[in-house]
Amino acid sequence: MPTPPKRQPVRTCVACRTAGGKRGLLRLVRLPDGAGIALDPTGKQSGRGAYVCATSACVELALKRKAFERSLKTALTEGGQAELRAAIPPENAV
Repeated sequence: MPTPPKRQPVRTCVACRTAGGKRGLLRLVRLPDGAGIALDPTGKQSGRGAYVCATSACVELALKRKAFERSLKTALTEGGQAELRAAIPPENAV
């Protein structure tokens, strides 16, 4: 009997609200000690997380709407915004 295919978790982008596989999205996490927000490339860091498509259009829309602040209930610093923009793969940057 063949094994069933492994399920991939589905997450929703905070900017465009489209659902997609967890691996195709960028995750930002609110650090548990209240030290701010950090990019989570592994997707395993503990804390409240928010996902965004790995495109510059979605990242800019989320920053403009303050979607991360609303989802994570804490402020995103300028350094965090720069780190997020740098994490966008070159083929998805506009």
